[in-house]
Amino acid sequence: MKAHESHREAALARLGFYVVTVSSSRFAKKARGEKFTDESGDVAEQIVKKNKHILVGRELVDDDKVMVVDALNDGLARKDVDVVVFTGGTGLSPRDVTVDAVRPLLEKEVEGFGEMMRSISFARIGSSALLSRTTAGLKSRRLVVCLPGSPDGVETGLNLLMGDMPHIIYVARKKG
Repeated sequence: MKAHESHREAALARLGFYVVTVSSSRFAKKARGEKFTDESGDVAEQIVKKNKHILVGRELVDDDKVMVVDALNDGLARKDVDVVVFTGGTGLSPRDVTVDAVRPLLEKEVEGFGEMMRSISFARIGSSALLSRTTAGLKSRRLVVCLPGSPDGVETGLNLLMGDMPHIIYVARKKG
């Protein structure tokens, strides 16, 4: 049996997910007590559950570096969280700060993920895919994923990584 096959076999079957939506417009509506929708967070939740993993929490924060870091720390403070997923804030506008807040905290980056995500998106939507700074990495032996705010971007990114997430977590936590 090859190493990656044995890793997959030994990996956890069910992971705990913490989903954070980063959106100024939705956060403002929430703060005013208005109704709002979170389609990207809903898509993430559906994919997690469809793949028989556990959604242990969801959070909505503003496009604010401190709030993003606090949300990451909230997720990592929970022992039942294996993966923290951010939706939104990965673009190039001045308000898009998710990657700027998260990347310096990552201990290792899954460097090929962003490139693969942009390649898949390029095939679907053309050169606009280059505007996303989608990334993933490890922090405290957990996987942190920063996805675009569009429902399609969330679906594409999670489906790309979902099959390997247990393997990633296994390797991140492997001793020696």
